Amino acid sequence: MFDVRAFLSYLTNAYLLEGVGVTIGLTIATMIIGLILGTALALMRMSKNALLYGASSFYVWVFRGTPLLVQLVLIYTGLPQLGIKLGVLPSALLALSLNEAAYLSETIRGGFNGVAKGQTEAAKALGLSRWNTLRLVLMPQVARLIIPPLGNSLNGLLKATSLASVISLEEVMRRSQVLMQEKFEVLELYCVAAVYYLVLTTLWNLVQVRLERHYGRGYAEVSRTAPPIPARPAEAV
Repeated sequence: MFDVRAFLSYLTNAYLLEGVGVTIGLTIATMIIGLILGTALALMRMSKNALLYGASSFYVWVFRGTPLLVQLVLIYTGLPQLGIKLGVLPSALLALSLNEAAYLSETIRGGFNGVAKGQTEAAKALGLSRWNTLRLVLMPQVARLIIPPLGNSLNGLLKATSLASVISLEEVMRRSQVLMQEKFEVLELYCVAAVYYLVLTTLWNLVQVRLERHYGRGYAEVSRTAPPIPARPAEAV
């Protein structure tokens, strides 16, 4: 029978709260690395160089086409056989980052495709270099376009970190499982873990809404204050 007192006591359990901190840290670190790798992959996939395009396409195909759980296990158990020894945390961070980069690259590439080609042509006409065109013209517009899907990706990543418990990373899910083995209160601890994830995703949703309002504010104001386009006068017969 469900023990309400045990459930409430676990909500403030220091051991579990430390696991929540690990989950948050892992999520943030993975997203940062994933964004860097994802941006590089997106640029490679838009390159006219066949080698860069092929390598990035193969990478995305492999990491989007195989389960994250399998990738975690292969990196944690496979790399040591090649002489590359990583701890639990670095292995989890590497696997999650490589997987997230594959998905983020498609999001970022979609953002670039959403920017009008005339923006690049105008930058060339002003004499901007490729780097300055990317930094000053394209990236600000891409950032505005990708914030909604990027927020959804981080939401999913936050929950996907629970898979790292398979390789014994002591995030909130793994610590919940350890307590389950000691206390035999499975339902109560699973409910506590669910509450933690629900709180974290809810807090992130609030942040995402503020980010969308911040980056979309200027565009909304322009569209709201812009005068209507006059109708084209009828041609004289």
